[in-house]
Amino acid sequence: MTEKKEKHLGVYPGTFDPLTNGHLSLVERACNLFDEVVVAVALSNVKNPLFSFEERLDHLKRSVDTLRCRSQLTVVGFEGLLADFVVDQNATAIVRGLRAVSDFEYEFQMALMNRKLARDVETVFLMPALSWVYLSSSMVKDVASHNGDITDLVPAPVLAAIKKKFQKRK
Repeated sequence: MTEKKEKHLGVYPGTFDPLTNGHLSLVERACNLFDEVVVAVALSNVKNPLFSFEERLDHLKRSVDTLRCRSQLTVVGFEGLLADFVVDQNATAIVRGLRAVSDFEYEFQMALMNRKLARDVETVFLMPALSWVYLSSSMVKDVASHNGDITDLVPAPVLAAIKKKFQKRK
């Protein structure tokens, strides 16, 4: 009798405002660890997003199509507590990115709260490729708002959307 292998599902949540090549680096790394990865776009209006929830979902869906692990990915939106969402997805882990020591304290607190709320779900911290360690969505928005070149920092669908967004503001 062949034993059925349990699938391991990781959830990579974020606001992705905007999606960067660093985020995509983490998605690819997560694909190496999990059978399936759900990239979950948070509704969150707390951060005063540059792009609407629908735009962020669209950017992600169009950008992950270029990844080699596309068949392992699902892009969805969610609202509410992440812990509730990952339990509903039957996930085994939450994937979070760490760029520098400065990210750790906040991420560590969130991981502990998520553990309290969803005891059977682990948090896995991943680092992006070395070329993206310095990169953040805030930095991309700041550079773009001052007409700086962000061509190599974001996927093509996001680049076009950012250019259009900042062109409207002039």
